[in-house]
Amino acid sequence: MLRDVQYPLSFKLDDTPAAGGTYKRRRRGFNTAMEYAIESGYLDANPLAGVKRAGPKGGDVVDPRVLVNGVQGTQLLTAVSYVGSVHRNRGRRPVAFFACQPYAAMWPAEAVGLGEQDCHLPETGWGTLTLRETLPVSGKRWTDSGKRHDKRGLKSREAKADRPVPIPPLLVAMLREHVEEFGTAQGGRLFANERGGVLGTSSYWRVWQEARAFALPPDRAASPLARRPYDLRHTCITNWLNAGVPVAEVARRAGNSPEVIHLRYEGCIDGHEELNNAKIEKAMGWTEPQ
Repeated sequence: MLRDVQYPLSFKLDDTPAAGGTYKRRRRGFNTAMEYAIESGYLDANPLAGVKRAGPKGGDVVDPRVLVNGVQGTQLLTAVSYVGSVHRNRGRRPVAFFACQPYAAMWPAEAVGLGEQDCHLPETGWGTLTLRETLPVSGKRWTDSGKRHDKRGLKSREAKADRPVPIPPLLVAMLREHVEEFGTAQGGRLFANERGGVLGTSSYWRVWQEARAFALPPDRAASPLARRPYDLRHTCITNWLNAGVPVAEVARRAGNSPEVIHLRYEGCIDGHEELNNAKIEKAMGWTEPQ
């Protein structure tokens, strides 16, 4: 019976293994329920104790095939603006929303909850986004407010913790132009749907899929390349690492731990072999005298 419970913790509905983070989150929730059952006298011991995960590990490692280069990223964001009619602005409205992921490594739910008061957008130079909350889709049945989106703190942080993220001038300009053209939604949120409500996952997902078909040749569109908006976040983190930004700083900006960055992006870091080899040669005294 316990194995019957372990299976849905370890696998998705399509019978493919769930990612390590998904499994851990599910197991933590189920474990809390078991501990409550013990405290209430329904169980004598936690049946999960000593049970190993069913299925293969390593699902959290980022697939390098999802990463876009600079040209592809620009083409995708441009293609987003072509989705839908000019009157509805179905595509032009979320362009800056998508840009928050390749240029600031934001989770989509963080971008959905981004408010104008959280943005420092100078006329020139780098700006800062101070991230404070997320608006993930939970479904009306599972939120305290009865709405589809649940207001939460940042992932893996204390409820009132924030995360300042420096953003390049390109993203600063895009956010300034977005506010100038579309204004803000209720509560000062930068991004909204066509009716001014919270930007839903289904809305921006459809826009993204149409944009991929516009921007990419058929073979690339059929590949894993940027299949999800979330893959743009992976691209951003990989670019920071390849630029030589220290792992601890990458982790701080991205909202992960250094251990997670090492684990997930080890296979995506490129171009450092020769530099690291040269450092080893110098340390070992193998370099030839000039």
